[in-house]
Amino acid sequence: MFLALKNHPLFPKICSWEHIGGMIKETSVGRTLGVDVMARKPASMYRRLKGPAYTRRKFIGGVPNNRILSFHSGNRRAAETGGFPVVLELRADNDCQIRHTALEAARVISNSTIRNEAGAQGYALRIHTYPHHVLRENKQATGAGADRVSQGMRCAFGKNVGTAARVRRGQRVVSLHVNAENYLTAKDALRKAGMKFPTPTTTRVVRGAEHLKGLV
Repeated sequence: MFLALKNHPLFPKICSWEHIGGMIKETSVGRTLGVDVMARKPASMYRRLKGPAYTRRKFIGGVPNNRILSFHSGNRRAAETGGFPVVLELRADNDCQIRHTALEAARVISNSTIRNEAGAQGYALRIHTYPHHVLRENKQATGAGADRVSQGMRCAFGKNVGTAARVRRGQRVVSLHVNAENYLTAKDALRKAGMKFPTPTTTRVVRGAEHLKGLV
């Protein structure tokens, strides 16, 4: 949609008014140019598990790409060979769907937090869930006069707008392998990651509790 606005002949002039804090408000620009812009719906609409999973991608066209850049960060070889004595896991407390953008946001904030303290090879971070489920949305126009152009079918099938991981209660989402001296930083990193998810989370020490006397 942004590309459609960018190709409009009046787009450069509108950008001079609507440029706020380095971001261009697509809805206000589109309203000024007379172009219908679909607003992005909140992630809370896709939080609950409803119906069967929609995952058969060979029958689906135009599925958006996964935003998760890497499922493993840090020293993966040391983690797989038992080189880190302490292992922490972040688990979901409720059944929910976690969008791929939320998983990537959690990976970025937790990775930067532990990397600043432990160094590039002093930890191993892993995302354990993959966003297989394809989200669909019946897009409708927003803004003035949108009620006249959005009177379509009710309960329409919708178009692909993203992907999400279906997570069950108690399922691990993120794991972090560290040394004992970096335990508090690792715990804080997983706490920040849990704030990106649409469910309460719990951090557990699954290995190496004997090395954390006075810290747990």
